[in-house]
Amino acid sequence: MTALVAHRGGCHCGAVRFIFQAPAALTVERCNCSICRMTGFLHILVPGDRFHLLAGEDQLAEYRFGTRTARHLFCRVCGIKSFYVPRSHPDGYSIHLGCVDPATVRSVTITDFDGANWEREIDALRARHGEGA
Repeated sequence: MTALVAHRGGCHCGAVRFIFQAPAALTVERCNCSICRMTGFLHILVPGDRFHLLAGEDQLAEYRFGTRTARHLFCRVCGIKSFYVPRSHPDGYSIHLGCVDPATVRSVTITDFDGANWEREIDALRARHGEGA
């Protein structure tokens, strides 16, 4: 098993700060769905118990669209979405690589996710990992 390190990050203005556990060598997903394509969000997916909000809960605004499953969370002050609760992992978090403090990141590997065809892509991903759809 790969050792986990404590990564920190937050929004642009610093009102929202968080910490999460993940390997130092990060694998992130680049998605082409409508919102990710427009914002350039690069996903680091972590289980809910490996993410902790340190500051700024009162500064978060929520946006939902489409199925209204994903909880897109933005800083009310600077507008940055540094993390959110994704549709694909409703018990976890997706953290934006661009909002992670670089000190603990050893390397980054980017993989592509076809979010423009979300249902087909998530079914294929789950099949590759031996999970039910």
